[in-house]
Amino acid sequence: MPTDEQRAADLLGRVEHGRVATSMRALPFLASARHIVVDGRVLVRPHGGHGYHRACAGGVVAYGADVPYARTRGSWSVQVVGECATVEPTAAELNRFGPAPRSVDGVPFDPAYLKIEPQFATVHSVIEPDCP
Repeated sequence: MPTDEQRAADLLGRVEHGRVATSMRALPFLASARHIVVDGRVLVRPHGGHGYHRACAGGVVAYGADVPYARTRGSWSVQVVGECATVEPTAAELNRFGPAPRSVDGVPFDPAYLKIEPQFATVHSVIEPDCP
């Protein structure tokens, strides 16, 4: 049976976007980001223009994604927690990220790249009953 870390990596590989959580000035916050999974690590591409990546790098963060019931016959939610660092993605990794957004909040998108080394993961799923 796969571990939670393996299940989390598999499920994260099925979606493109999630949220990174950390603290900034002792307050918690979430930032949306595009991600890919490479060798069990989560590579994240947030907008660098907000500076949130600087609060994440060098610390421990949580990264989560989910699929709500509307898209499937059930829903799932994944969270990985681990050390985060800035990274320069390879050409192949950049290709997997796909095209970057044109802008965020009306300003040109400025990609930042982070790598999360999962220390632990949680996976929750809900299977809905058949509806008449």
